Amino acid sequence: MNKLIQHIEKFVGTLSVPEADSILSYFELIKVKKKEILLEADMLCDKLFFVEVGCLRSYYMKNNGIEQTTDFAIENWWLTDNMAFEQHTNSNFYIQAVEKSEVIVITREQFVLLVEKHPIMEKYYRQVFQRAYAAAQYRVKYLYEFSREELYFHFEERFPEFIQRIPQYLMASYLGFSPEYLSEIKKKRFS
Repeated sequence: MNKLIQHIEKFVGTLSVPEADSILSYFELIKVKKKEILLEADMLCDKLFFVEVGCLRSYYMKNNGIEQTTDFAIENWWLTDNMAFEQHTNSNFYIQAVEKSEVIVITREQFVLLVEKHPIMEKYYRQVFQRAYAAAQYRVKYLYEFSREELYFHFEERFPEFIQRIPQYLMASYLGFSPEYLSEIKKKRFS
């Protein structure tokens, strides 16, 4: 769980060993298999996930039965249904491992206790969530501003680690097009 402590320290400064140990005591490390579901839609969302190793995705089922990927999380990224976690309600999303992963989990109950005992964690989470919100704003901007091809090329340029790790059908789902259309875009680039 050293990656989590390093990530926290990146935002709030160096923690003492006893404080770091105390913070870690609120979390659990789990190992998940590729395609394993960590959260199901319509189930109570009471967990927040930090990716130590691997990749997770968030998605929902459209009315036509097609999965729509809404987010990915690789090492040092957090993922949950934020609204449901905050309001302690059922999730609207599934969270699934894209690849074999090691994930640090905190329950909502433990989260509340953690920020009460360690106010520095409130600062940390505020900064992390502000960055995530800003990234979501830019994603919406790009969806409106870019053509579909530009959207893919922009994503490829900004996040090459995703392009290499994420299966094409999931990348297409995230960007809002079919896998066949994504193949056409990639072929055009190299022809």
